[in-house]
Amino acid sequence: MSTAAAPVRSGAVLADLLPAARHRYAVDAALVLGGAALTGIAAQIAVPVPGSPVPVTGQTFAALLIGTALGARRGFLSLALYALVGMAGMPWFAEASSGWSMPSLGYVFGMLLAATVVGALARRGGDRSVLRTAGTMVLGSAIIYAIGVPYLALSTGMSLSAAVAAGLTPFLIGDALKAALAMGVLPTTWKLLGQRG
Repeated sequence: MSTAAAPVRSGAVLADLLPAARHRYAVDAALVLGGAALTGIAAQIAVPVPGSPVPVTGQTFAALLIGTALGARRGFLSLALYALVGMAGMPWFAEASSGWSMPSLGYVFGMLLAATVVGALARRGGDRSVLRTAGTMVLGSAIIYAIGVPYLALSTGMSLSAAVAAGLTPFLIGDALKAALAMGVLPTTWKLLGQRG
């Protein structure tokens, strides 16, 4: 019996490389639960933004990494679990908040869709090079804002331009830094796994 690592196959995401052929459903459930918990923990890394009801948090970065590492289906399930449990009252949205009435809930819905899309892109190699990872992270962030900003405007009565100023513009530098981190981590992980495989 060989102990060599399995070669990295095309169409795989990082979670597919875990050795779990006999216990796939248990591993998938653990990954989904772990992804939701990681997002909840990352949401507690929050810095208030003056003039905005939306803080800078680690949850968007976590959501994009989870989608990329777990793939579309498990990424969707992780973020759906995170959203549903938070709306039911678990205080693990940004700044230990929960419920349905937050003006930032649209960003959570955006993260759900973004995790699904970046997971699908990761299956097509969207996280295997620096440039592809950059494109994947930019698209994921754009999806989050495309849902979060209009939701912010509707829930607070802001104009769309005011919602962009409060819920998008202050976050662009932080998102660029998060994308740069992903651009270093994800392709490097694949490179290391490819060298082992």
